[in-house]
Amino acid sequence: MTWKSQLARLIALIATVVRRYPGTVALLGFLSGLASFILVERQAGLARMIALVMLVSWLWLMLENSLRDALKRWLGWQLPQPLLRYATQMVHQESLFFVLPFFFVTTAWNSSQALFTGLLGAAALAALIDPLYYRWLAPRRWIYLAFHALTLFAVLLTALPLILHLSTTQSYQWALAIAVLFALPSFSGLFPHWGRKRLLAIIAIATLVGLTGWELRSWVPPATLWMTDMQVTDSLDTRQRRPGQSIQRLDSARLQRNGLYAYTAISAPRGLKERIYHEWSLDGRPIDRIALEIDGGIKTGYRAWSHKRNFPPKAVGQWRVRVLTDAGQVIGVLHFEVTEDKRP
Repeated sequence: MTWKSQLARLIALIATVVRRYPGTVALLGFLSGLASFILVERQAGLARMIALVMLVSWLWLMLENSLRDALKRWLGWQLPQPLLRYATQMVHQESLFFVLPFFFVTTAWNSSQALFTGLLGAAALAALIDPLYYRWLAPRRWIYLAFHALTLFAVLLTALPLILHLSTTQSYQWALAIAVLFALPSFSGLFPHWGRKRLLAIIAIATLVGLTGWELRSWVPPATLWMTDMQVTDSLDTRQRRPGQSIQRLDSARLQRNGLYAYTAISAPRGLKERIYHEWSLDGRPIDRIALEIDGGIKTGYRAWSHKRNFPPKAVGQWRVRVLTDAGQVIGVLHFEVTEDKRP
């Protein structure tokens, strides 16, 4: 028996098992995603593998008919269509369950980032539930490819900083560009006939999606940066890098007298180097923006702070300190209130 016939028998056996026990692949995908969740900080190699598998599986989606014909000529046997569908479903499950722990940890839940992470959670749920995946998602080709592009975008946001040590901004730019490029076939499905107008329309839609993705970058959590501690205080031990008592409300006289520290400890795994900003704003109006450099690789998080002394004369109101990446993605948000001076 030649190795080609042995391979064909193995593929046929896998296809039989998949058809007989359709939940097997979904269960394996869920368990592998759960393992990724438990070992989330050690998975640079797994992230690389998943990103590559996603790229290959996307190429398969585009070239599946040609590749199936080539394998039939090469092996003399055609891959069953159900096996290919289940394999792609497993890729989606593994990818989404791998990235979800990163995004759940890094999401600022009191911001618009909750919508993006919620969308990823809904996508993971759809990948697990066969009626949703096969009866609603898969038959709609352009929605299916858009779903795949979203999954790839989330995987690249997580994998690129860990594998290539790109900054969060660089990772977002590359992930967005690759996802838009791979989503082009889904855009083409919106137009029934080929022609110059169709090509221009596809380019226009891709450009619009790319620009929208960039403008909404603050809605997307920085997948490899998360806050381990965050508070506003009027005292700080710079030697020990320890903040004083956390403050949520203070009067204007105390504010003008001592100023305030915005203290943050940010985890950036695998030695990532980032520039972040503390953006101080009053009643939604930006007042100051202070740049800070952080280095990763510290379990407790890289401790940094901004000390603001120069407050406007009328500082009464609701204050907010947003911690932002260089691209404008929100890492965390602090709130405190300044009240009128206390009367003696």
